[in-house]
Amino acid sequence: MELTELEQVLPAEIEKRSFEIITGELGDRQFPPGEDLVIKRAIHTTADFDYADNLVFSKGAVEIGIEALRKGCKIITDTNMGKSGINKGALSRNNCQVDCFMADDDVAAYAKEHGTTRACASMDKAANLNEDCIFAIGNAPTALVRLYELIKEGRIQPKLIIGVPVGFVNVVQSKELIMTLEHIPYIVAKGRKGGSNVAAAICNALLYQI
Repeated sequence: MELTELEQVLPAEIEKRSFEIITGELGDRQFPPGEDLVIKRAIHTTADFDYADNLVFSKGAVEIGIEALRKGCKIITDTNMGKSGINKGALSRNNCQVDCFMADDDVAAYAKEHGTTRACASMDKAANLNEDCIFAIGNAPTALVRLYELIKEGRIQPKLIIGVPVGFVNVVQSKELIMTLEHIPYIVAKGRKGGSNVAAAICNALLYQI
Protein backbone atom coordinates (compact mmCIF):
# COMPACT_ATOMS: atom_id res chain seq x y z
CA MET A 1 0.00 0.00 0.00
CA GLU A 2 1.20 3.49 -0.86
CA LEU A 3 0.77 6.46 1.47
CA THR A 4 -1.31 8.10 -1.23
CA GLU A 5 -3.91 5.34 -0.77
CA LEU A 6 -4.57 6.31 2.85
CA GLU A 7 -7.75 8.26 3.50
CA GLN A 8 -6.93 11.80 4.57
CA VAL A 9 -9.01 12.52 7.67
CA LEU A 10 -8.42 15.24 10.22
CA PRO A 11 -8.24 14.05 13.86
CA ALA A 12 -11.48 15.82 14.76
CA GLU A 13 -13.26 14.01 11.92
CA ILE A 14 -12.06 10.46 12.61
CA GLU A 15 -14.96 9.45 14.87
CA LYS A 16 -17.52 10.99 12.54
CA ARG A 17 -16.00 9.17 9.57
CA SER A 18 -15.89 5.91 11.55
CA PHE A 19 -19.61 6.12 12.28
CA GLU A 20 -20.31 6.84 8.63
CA ILE A 21 -18.42 3.65 7.70
CA ILE A 22 -20.29 1.64 10.36
CA THR A 23 -23.65 2.94 9.13
CA GLY A 24 -22.69 2.13 5.56
CA GLU A 25 -21.59 -1.41 6.37
CA LEU A 26 -24.77 -2.07 8.34
CA GLY A 27 -26.63 -1.31 5.13
CA ASP A 28 -30.41 -1.46 5.37
CA ARG A 29 -30.46 -2.83 8.91
CA GLN A 30 -32.67 -0.76 11.19
CA PHE A 31 -32.60 -0.65 14.99
CA PRO A 32 -34.95 1.05 17.46
CA PRO A 33 -34.07 4.67 18.28
CA GLY A 34 -31.59 4.85 21.12
CA GLU A 35 -30.56 1.22 20.73
CA ASP A 36 -29.14 2.17 17.35
CA LEU A 37 -26.55 4.47 18.91
CA VAL A 38 -25.59 1.93 21.59
CA ILE A 39 -25.02 -0.77 18.99
CA LYS A 40 -22.98 1.51 16.75
CA ARG A 41 -20.78 2.69 19.62
CA ALA A 42 -20.10 -0.91 20.65
CA ILE A 43 -19.10 -1.65 17.07
CA HIS A 44 -16.99 1.52 16.95
CA THR A 45 -15.14 0.45 20.10
CA THR A 46 -14.43 -3.10 18.95
CA ALA A 47 -14.62 -3.03 15.12
CA ASP A 48 -16.83 -6.09 15.61
CA PHE A 49 -20.15 -6.09 13.76
CA ASP A 50 -21.38 -9.09 15.76
CA TYR A 51 -22.68 -6.59 18.31
CA ALA A 52 -25.46 -5.74 15.87
CA ASP A 53 -26.86 -9.18 16.74
CA ASN A 54 -25.36 -9.89 20.17
CA LEU A 55 -26.70 -6.93 22.13
CA VAL A 56 -30.03 -7.66 23.79
CA PHE A 57 -32.14 -4.88 25.30
CA SER A 58 -34.96 -5.34 27.76
CA LYS A 59 -38.01 -3.22 26.99
CA GLY A 60 -37.23 0.48 27.41
CA ALA A 61 -33.72 -0.18 28.77
CA VAL A 62 -32.08 2.67 26.87
CA GLU A 63 -34.71 5.23 27.85
CA ILE A 64 -34.65 4.08 31.48
CA GLY A 65 -30.86 4.27 31.59
CA ILE A 66 -30.79 7.74 30.06
CA GLU A 67 -33.41 9.01 32.51
CA ALA A 68 -31.49 7.57 35.47
CA LEU A 69 -28.28 9.26 34.31
CA ARG A 70 -30.15 12.51 33.72
CA LYS A 71 -31.06 12.40 37.41
CA GLY A 72 -27.43 11.86 38.45
CA CYS A 73 -27.46 8.09 38.93
CA LYS A 74 -24.17 6.51 40.05
CA ILE A 75 -22.42 3.99 37.77
CA ILE A 76 -20.67 0.99 39.36
CA THR A 77 -18.08 -0.85 37.26
CA ASP A 78 -16.23 -4.10 37.92
CA THR A 79 -12.87 -2.83 36.63
CA ASN A 80 -10.91 0.39 36.82
CA MET A 81 -10.42 0.05 33.06
CA GLY A 82 -14.18 0.29 32.62
CA LYS A 83 -14.30 3.23 35.02
CA SER A 84 -11.56 5.10 33.16
CA GLY A 85 -13.27 4.54 29.81
CA ILE A 86 -16.44 6.42 30.75
CA ASN A 87 -16.32 10.01 29.53
CA LYS A 88 -15.66 12.25 32.51
CA GLY A 89 -16.99 15.37 30.81
CA ALA A 90 -20.32 13.68 30.10
CA LEU A 91 -20.47 12.43 33.70
CA SER A 92 -19.75 15.89 35.06
CA ARG A 93 -22.37 17.58 32.89
CA ASN A 94 -25.01 15.30 34.36
CA ASN A 95 -23.73 15.31 37.95
CA CYS A 96 -23.02 11.60 37.69
CA GLN A 97 -20.30 9.63 39.42
CA VAL A 98 -18.60 6.33 38.56
CA ASP A 99 -17.09 4.03 41.17
CA CYS A 100 -15.13 0.79 41.11
CA PHE A 101 -14.59 -0.98 44.44
CA MET A 102 -12.39 -3.82 43.23
CA ALA A 103 -9.16 -2.39 44.68
CA ASP A 104 -10.67 -1.23 47.99
CA ASP A 105 -9.08 -2.68 51.13
CA ASP A 106 -12.43 -3.45 52.73
CA VAL A 107 -13.52 -5.35 49.61
CA ALA A 108 -10.33 -7.42 49.66
CA ALA A 109 -10.83 -8.18 53.36
CA TYR A 110 -14.50 -9.12 52.85
CA ALA A 111 -13.63 -11.42 49.94
CA LYS A 112 -10.94 -13.19 51.99
CA GLU A 113 -13.17 -13.56 55.04
CA HIS A 114 -16.09 -14.96 53.06
CA GLY A 115 -14.04 -17.03 50.58
CA THR A 116 -15.38 -15.24 47.56
CA THR A 117 -14.05 -13.07 44.74
CA ARG A 118 -13.43 -9.35 44.94
CA ALA A 119 -15.97 -8.95 42.15
CA CYS A 120 -18.65 -10.53 44.36
CA ALA A 121 -17.55 -8.52 47.38
CA SER A 122 -17.69 -5.29 45.40
CA MET A 123 -21.32 -6.00 44.50
CA ASP A 124 -22.11 -6.46 48.20
CA LYS A 125 -20.45 -3.13 48.94
CA ALA A 126 -22.55 -1.49 46.24
CA ALA A 127 -25.70 -3.03 47.72
CA ASN A 128 -24.88 -1.39 51.05
CA LEU A 129 -24.74 2.08 49.49
CA ASN A 130 -28.54 2.35 49.38
CA GLU A 131 -28.22 4.55 46.29
CA ASP A 132 -29.65 4.39 42.78
CA CYS A 133 -27.03 2.66 40.65
CA ILE A 134 -26.37 1.49 37.13
CA PHE A 135 -24.05 -1.53 36.99
CA ALA A 136 -21.62 -1.80 34.07
CA ILE A 137 -20.03 -5.25 34.21
CA GLY A 138 -17.49 -5.99 31.48
CA ASN A 139 -15.08 -8.45 33.01
CA ALA A 140 -16.30 -10.58 35.92
CA PRO A 141 -19.20 -13.02 35.43
CA THR A 142 -19.11 -13.60 39.20
CA ALA A 143 -20.14 -9.97 39.63
CA LEU A 144 -23.22 -10.58 37.49
CA VAL A 145 -24.07 -13.77 39.39
CA ARG A 146 -23.76 -12.01 42.75
CA LEU A 147 -25.82 -9.09 41.44
CA TYR A 148 -28.52 -11.56 40.42
CA GLU A 149 -28.47 -13.10 43.92
CA LEU A 150 -28.67 -9.70 45.62
CA ILE A 151 -31.65 -8.76 43.47
CA LYS A 152 -33.42 -12.02 44.29
CA GLU A 153 -32.71 -11.42 48.00
CA GLY A 154 -34.34 -8.00 47.71
CA ARG A 155 -31.15 -6.23 48.77
CA ILE A 156 -30.68 -4.15 45.65
CA GLN A 157 -32.75 -2.75 42.78
CA PRO A 158 -30.45 -1.55 39.99
CA LYS A 159 -31.74 1.11 37.64
CA LEU A 160 -30.02 -0.73 34.78
CA ILE A 161 -27.59 -3.64 34.36
CA ILE A 162 -25.08 -3.52 31.51
CA GLY A 163 -23.94 -7.14 31.42
CA VAL A 164 -21.11 -7.62 28.95
CA PRO A 165 -18.36 -9.72 30.62
CA VAL A 166 -15.95 -11.40 28.22
CA GLY A 167 -14.51 -14.90 28.47
CA PHE A 168 -15.23 -18.59 28.65
CA VAL A 169 -16.01 -19.68 32.23
CA ASN A 170 -19.57 -18.93 33.42
CA VAL A 171 -19.77 -15.93 31.09
CA VAL A 172 -22.69 -17.10 28.96
CA GLN A 173 -24.55 -18.49 31.98
CA SER A 174 -24.17 -15.28 34.02
CA LYS A 175 -25.62 -13.22 31.18
CA GLU A 176 -28.53 -15.62 30.78
CA LEU A 177 -29.32 -15.23 34.50
CA ILE A 178 -29.61 -11.46 34.07
CA MET A 179 -31.91 -11.91 31.09
CA THR A 180 -34.35 -13.87 33.27
CA LEU A 181 -34.95 -10.83 35.49
CA GLU A 182 -38.44 -9.50 34.82
CA HIS A 183 -38.37 -6.12 36.53
CA ILE A 184 -34.75 -5.01 36.12
CA PRO A 185 -33.78 -3.24 32.86
CA TYR A 186 -30.72 -4.69 31.15
CA ILE A 187 -28.45 -4.44 28.15
CA VAL A 188 -26.61 -7.73 27.67
CA ALA A 189 -24.13 -8.99 25.09
CA LYS A 190 -25.13 -12.59 24.42
CA GLY A 191 -22.38 -15.15 24.15
CA ARG A 192 -18.71 -14.90 25.07
CA LYS A 193 -17.94 -11.47 23.68
CA GLY A 194 -17.78 -8.26 25.67
CA GLY A 195 -15.21 -6.49 27.82
CA SER A 196 -14.64 -3.46 30.00
CA ASN A 197 -14.24 -1.32 26.89
CA VAL A 198 -17.69 -2.40 25.69
CA ALA A 199 -19.24 -1.68 29.09
CA ALA A 200 -17.73 1.81 29.03
CA ALA A 201 -18.83 2.36 25.43
CA ILE A 202 -22.44 1.52 26.31
CA CYS A 203 -22.34 3.93 29.25
CA ASN A 204 -20.99 6.64 26.96
CA ALA A 205 -23.65 5.92 24.35
CA LEU A 206 -26.31 6.55 27.01
CA LEU A 207 -24.62 9.66 28.37
CA TYR A 208 -24.17 11.18 24.90
CA GLN A 209 -27.92 10.91 24.28
CA ILE A 210 -28.80 13.19 27.18
